[in-house]
Order: sequence, then structure tokens, then C-alpha cells
Amino acid sequence: METQTRSGRPDERRVPTIIVAEFDTARDVLHAAEKVRDAGYQRWDTHTPFPVHGMDRAMGLDDSRLGWIVICCAVTGLAGAVVMMHWMNGIDYPLIVGDKPGGAPGALPSMVPIIFELTVLLSAFGAVFGMLGLNRLPQHHHPVFGSDRIRAATDDKFFISIEADDPKFDVDKTRALLEKAHASYVEVVEEDAS
Repeated sequence: METQTRSGRPDERRVPTIIVAEFDTARDVLHAAEKVRDAGYQRWDTHTPFPVHGMDRAMGLDDSRLGWIVICCAVTGLAGAVVMMHWMNGIDYPLIVGDKPGGAPGALPSMVPIIFELTVLLSAFGAVFGMLGLNRLPQHHHPVFGSDRIRAATDDKFFISIEADDPKFDVDKTRALLEKAHASYVEVVEEDAS
């Protein structure tokens, strides 16, 4: 098992920002995630080349709140469409066709396409912007990008990264936990203190 600390020139003061541990198989990273979860870490993540079944449970993640965001946006779109068309066609500018008012409550069949479209539109906006917000994206820099080996997560390696701003973070104890979890390589990524 290899361990490395990335650091710069000797005159620079560098602080650890993240620890990255590499695993060879999905089973290894799954069991390591359970150990990290049980140790009480909060600011950590796994990086895998494909979805690993059971990883959410191993990490102790709750169900996503994205569905609630989408349903709230869908209901808003539905209600907004009904109110908008009732106001426009029934009150503000009533259009009478064949002695029937266009915005009357009985004109629901003519409203269905608009209701559907506005519901889908706001649901899509809720899904996209909700996902971006929940995932804290866009994030143009993250300490994990300081690791050269993390690129293998898109190919054939599995990683766990634990951030230095985690309340339980201690370089030696965190490294020991990851080594005990059978990591094939552990790297402490450091950045300038300034």
C-alpha cells in the first residue's frame, strides 16, 4: 500500500485540504464507505466509474429532496396556467366564440394543452435548478482536483475523498482509517495556506 503527500516548494506553507483513498474494486470501496460512515465523517464522497449498487445506503444518504422540488414546481405550473388562462380569457379579455365565453370554468378542455405544457416546463426547471442547487454546482474548483490519480475514477478505479473541513478530520487518524479499510493508495492533497 502506498501513501503520498503532495506538497510544493519547501518555503511554502501548505495545509491538507482533502485525503483521497484509491480502491481496486467496487466491493472494496463499498465496505470502506461503510467504515467511513460508521466513523462519523460528514464531508466525504465516493468517486466511481459507474453506479455501485448499495452505495447510497453504505454512505448513509437520505432520499433525495429533488422529487419534492419537482412536484412543487409542477403544482405551481398547473395552478399558474389555470389562473392565467381564467384571468386572460374570462376576465381581462373575454373572447366569446359561438355564444360561449372562452375563459369560463366549463372551458377546461381548451385549457388542457396549456396546463400540460406549463406543468412540464416548470417541472423541468425545478429538476435542473434543484439538482444544481442540491449538488452545489457549478463548482469550478474542488480540492479533489489536486489529486492526479482521481482521473482514474472515470476509467477503472474507485475512490473515497474526505475533506479537511470535516469536524472529525485528523490527517493521521483519517489516513489510518482509510489504510485499515484496505485502500491500495492514500494521498493527502495540500494547498497553499494563503
